[in-house]
Amino acid sequence: MNLQHTSTKLPSVSDYYSATQLRADRWSALRETAESMLVHDIAGRQGAKLLQTAEALLDALAPIEVYWAFPGAHVFEHLRKLLEQRNIEDLSISVRRVARALTSGAYRRRSIPIGSDEIDNEDYEDESTLPPEDRALGRPYFEVLIVDNVNEHQERFLRNNLYRVRRAEDPFIYEPVIVPSLEDALMGILFNHNVQAVIVRPGLVLKSKNVLPIIQQYLNRLKEDEHVDALQPSEYGPEACRLIAKVRPELDAYLITDRSAEDIAGMDLGRCRRVFYNQEDFLELHLNILRGVNRRYKTPFFTALKEYSKQPTGVFHAMPISRGKSISRSHWIQDMGAFYGPNIFLAETSATSGGLDSLLEPRGPIKEAQDMAARAFGSKQTFFATNGTSTCNKIVVQALIRPGDIVLVDRDCHKSHHYGMVLAGANVVYMDSYPLHEYSMYGAVPLREIKHTLLKLKAAGKLDRVRMVLLTNCTFDGLVYNVERVMEECLAIKKDLVFLWDEAWFAFARFSPMYRQRTAMSVANTLRTRLRDASHKEAWDKQQDRLKDADEETLLNTRLVPPPDARIRVYATQSTHKTLTSLRQGSMIHVNDMDFKGEVEQAFHEAYMTHTSTSPNYQIIASLDVGRRQVELEGFEFVQRQVESAMAIRRAVTSHPLLQKYFRVLTPSIMIPPEYRESGIEAYYNEQDGWSDKWEIWTKDEFVLDPTRVTLGIGGTGWDGDTFKTDILMDRYGIQINKTSRNTVLFMTNIGTTRSSIAYLIEVLVEVAKELDELLDDASKMERLSFDKRVAGLVEHVPPLPDFSRFHDAFRSGTDTPEGDVRTAFFLAYNEDNCDYHDLDDVLVERLNSGEELVSASFIIPYPPGFPILVPGQVISPEILSFMRALDVSEIHGYRPDLGLRVFTHEALQGLSKKTK
Repeated sequence: MNLQHTSTKLPSVSDYYSATQLRADRWSALRETAESMLVHDIAGRQGAKLLQTAEALLDALAPIEVYWAFPGAHVFEHLRKLLEQRNIEDLSISVRRVARALTSGAYRRRSIPIGSDEIDNEDYEDESTLPPEDRALGRPYFEVLIVDNVNEHQERFLRNNLYRVRRAEDPFIYEPVIVPSLEDALMGILFNHNVQAVIVRPGLVLKSKNVLPIIQQYLNRLKEDEHVDALQPSEYGPEACRLIAKVRPELDAYLITDRSAEDIAGMDLGRCRRVFYNQEDFLELHLNILRGVNRRYKTPFFTALKEYSKQPTGVFHAMPISRGKSISRSHWIQDMGAFYGPNIFLAETSATSGGLDSLLEPRGPIKEAQDMAARAFGSKQTFFATNGTSTCNKIVVQALIRPGDIVLVDRDCHKSHHYGMVLAGANVVYMDSYPLHEYSMYGAVPLREIKHTLLKLKAAGKLDRVRMVLLTNCTFDGLVYNVERVMEECLAIKKDLVFLWDEAWFAFARFSPMYRQRTAMSVANTLRTRLRDASHKEAWDKQQDRLKDADEETLLNTRLVPPPDARIRVYATQSTHKTLTSLRQGSMIHVNDMDFKGEVEQAFHEAYMTHTSTSPNYQIIASLDVGRRQVELEGFEFVQRQVESAMAIRRAVTSHPLLQKYFRVLTPSIMIPPEYRESGIEAYYNEQDGWSDKWEIWTKDEFVLDPTRVTLGIGGTGWDGDTFKTDILMDRYGIQINKTSRNTVLFMTNIGTTRSSIAYLIEVLVEVAKELDELLDDASKMERLSFDKRVAGLVEHVPPLPDFSRFHDAFRSGTDTPEGDVRTAFFLAYNEDNCDYHDLDDVLVERLNSGEELVSASFIIPYPPGFPILVPGQVISPEILSFMRALDVSEIHGYRPDLGLRVFTHEALQGLSKKTK
């Protein structure tokens, strides 16, 4: 029901980004309304309005509550009857208990008495504020979705039989939620984050009777992709299992069917864990549900480390801190022991025995933990790293790239990739992302640019040397590639191309259906399946006939189809610690490479040994293990809330008149040029049209903007990004952020972001805007002129971003293609006699403008933007020099102001050119 047209003046359903937000706010509003009715005569005018509000709230909640076990349909109908009977006192008590239990999570720990005649101890402390020891002792709670079109008697039968087989020793506790249809099942798993298992029974029907738009939106894109309406009744059960696996692959599904085993055996059941024929055994079903959840709950290495810490051990090896002995015996560092507590020291060891394992040669709990991570993230192999994704990037590059191999790299990628190219001896082709000059940031590399580069190398006869395409997905600023299209079209040009996707900021994406379709591992698995399909070969054959003798322009304008025998070779590096739960420097390498076993495994092992410490931090490894457990069991919920938090920031800034004066949310239309936005999206939210259809956007567009990242234009405040970050946000208000540009700051929500923290951020921005208003109201004419000048300098007079120029001919194997030997240039600079220094003055500008070639001898990396604007061996263009002179940042790595810009001498370049001829 849309409440916009009632006299209750409640926000419209369309005002909400998600049904989860709608549900939380409606219960809170219902509680306030019920309490207000206690102090107003319901027969009076105000009481009548309150009754109307309560009825509207219950109507809004009715289609939502069918997907949740608490408070459940029985309790919800009880509340309706209390309102119909005008029993306001009992209604107020019951609603208050439900609302508080939902807010605090108390229903997960204990039974909540609803009736006023039931005693309640009012223990509604927020679950998250309980001591960890208390929470660890409780049994984790989840919900089981049962899909069956049953009557009230049959529903009671199902519930009673599941309750009957419960045991006190069960490690978990769950409650059933019963829905009638396949569509309801899909909406349920997309809406109810408590669901961990789905039981599909023979009586389910296809269509849902739920017409609430905010619920139905979950189905729109899936129905278009899957043609759900065309299913036959005999297909409902198997298709439900398959679609559940597609939407939320981490869930366990159980199919109960009366079809023959032979019929079922030939069907795609997704990740159905077990099929029960005819009448299910409720005890066996119960045990399977618990076993399935426990499969994800297990943390092999974390458990082994906890057990090790309990063992009485005599330490006669390295690490005096092991068992905390060097601390407990000290008179001077007791504060360290008090701060960290005993467990971290009990779990510190350099041993790989006693139930532990070696990260370098894992065969026990670390190996099992990595295998479980591979299952969770959809890879074929997963490797843990304890010194960050910078090291992961170098491992992958060194394992795959041989000296002289050509690698296509987005120029503004993380500096670890550039150093990886030096170590591997790669010939690098730097590809430029599209620039956003106005905000001093780059976007991403267009597919057309990638294809053009590959086709140019092919025309030059160098395609056999092209080994890898390396791209950042998503970028620091939140731009996400259409990974499937990039890989398809690149493989159509070179069928054994290796892809390295730097997903440092994207580890969370696996656990959202919308995000997952643009992750490296998901696309790799999709392409593996697609290439085996006979229809794909047919499509490829037809395109080959059509494109025979096609010129480059035709190929660039065509969506190319990869050959059926293309090799899927995909790697992804992820900073688990950046976006999921892990201690700092906890990262993972995910592998989905058809040729890994035969070609890469040994080289990968050597590269891994080269870059991994022989004394890895066991606490980091344990945190990676636990972080994997968390996202398999509640990643869907946490990512959903993370997106909701970011959308709340967008809506607040966009709709607040005072904030609009000084701040601007950078929308997709600002950050992505129109030629890369097929959907035509302008913004995720505006006051006229509400929320955009993100499913359509993420399916169609070449680039999309990660909703969890909110880039705020702050040029209107007169402060540059670095000043606003440090002096305003951090020093005055204690708000931490990572990235700024000349006139923007980036707010990133994560799985730990709360609604309270969002509210605080908005309060801070409003306070800053009010102070600016007051300052300008009292400003003199000269002060106002000064402020306007600062704003103009940040908004209008922004130095243009330079493109990559080129490698000097001394570092190239020819002039027909752009690749350069960055390794040779890097090590040439080790000899100081080969280098010279020049001040960034007008004299240097004149020399460049007159045609003199100066070549960088080092990486020059300003922060921000944080990527190299010069690499060793690169010719310094006038545009790059102008950009450097205009920079007003405090950090420029590789540049010494006291000496100037470091370049190669002409003699060094000439000497190298003679050697290479």
